[in-house]
Amino acid sequence: MLFTPDLVAETNILIQYNLSTSQEGIKVHSSAGAETIAATQRLFDKGFITLSDGGYLTSLGRDAAEHAQSLIMVLTSPVEIKTG
Repeated sequence: MLFTPDLVAETNILIQYNLSTSQEGIKVHSSAGAETIAATQRLFDKGFITLSDGGYLTSLGRDAAEHAQSLIMVLTSPVEIKTG
């Protein structure tokens, strides 16, 4: 399975959550791009977030956000290339 544009947009929402606290959510304003608004709605429909315009992560959403943020960290970390 490849990353679709919808999955990338959803991942971009998930990586915006601060995982060091459960007391901080996000708000996607009506002036945000259509792709962002639609991605946020899909995450709500899937039970990952508490509100259709952001809110807080559910426990499922927290798991997904942890994985998404870990993936981003791994993919953006410098890689040491070993030779010989």
